[in-house]
Amino acid sequence: MRVRIIFGLKNRGAKIHFHHQHLLAKFSQQIISKCEPKYRDFKYYNFSGLKGQIKVGKGGLHYMSSKVTLVFSSLNIDFINQFLNVLFSFKEMQIGEMELMPESIETEAEVEFENKIKFVCISPILILDPILHTEDNKSFFEPNSDDFSDFLYESTMIRMEKSGIYTAEQISSFSQFQLIPDKEYISKLATEDKKFSRIYATYLNSEKIEVRGYTFPFTLAAAPEVHNFIFNSGLGALAENGFGMIDLANSDPTQRTVKYNLDKIS
Repeated sequence: MRVRIIFGLKNRGAKIHFHHQHLLAKFSQQIISKCEPKYRDFKYYNFSGLKGQIKVGKGGLHYMSSKVTLVFSSLNIDFINQFLNVLFSFKEMQIGEMELMPESIETEAEVEFENKIKFVCISPILILDPILHTEDNKSFFEPNSDDFSDFLYESTMIRMEKSGIYTAEQISSFSQFQLIPDKEYISKLATEDKKFSRIYATYLNSEKIEVRGYTFPFTLAAAPEVHNFIFNSGLGALAENGFGMIDLANSDPTQRTVKYNLDKIS
């Protein structure tokens, strides 16, 4: 399930870092710490950056709109409901310089997945798990290389297996996994001297680390169950830190949303 959390912004014009996923990760972990104990170590969720009308300024993004939106997702609906209940128990909260008031929730309509789908990146994708690949965190891999797909497959399957949602037989059956980057997009960026890969800072156990993330459109050939998992729980490594959120290409998610009626927890 993917929900869109709409916040009111009290201090319009407030600034936040260009890549503020680490702030949102800390914010999410603070909310989760107040959920039921069984979810305290839960990691199978994903989130976007804050969306709103922005103005690029020195050292960050200034949000000029009166409302901002955060996309939050997980296959575990009970976890989503608990997260939202805790979140909406606060009248105000602060992320960076932004003073936010949770106002409403929308949910995106369920998607029927096929074997081959074109996606766009909402947040950078990490193909390497920095815990398993401590030496290679910042190494660059060409998106059309076998290594790129192999590492992304490895990090995704590890998360799917650890989630406990799938049996060992199911995991073994998810052998189809081929990522095809949008070559025209990448060529255009090269022509304009722009980048689709950058080094980002994040935190593991309160320790700052640097990782390489990729942002470009791509087509992924995989089982529908894999598409469902990555769409709702993130693609690649460290999805719980705000990496790997994707969306359907050529689709406006705001056109497929309905109001979400939060089930209050007594």
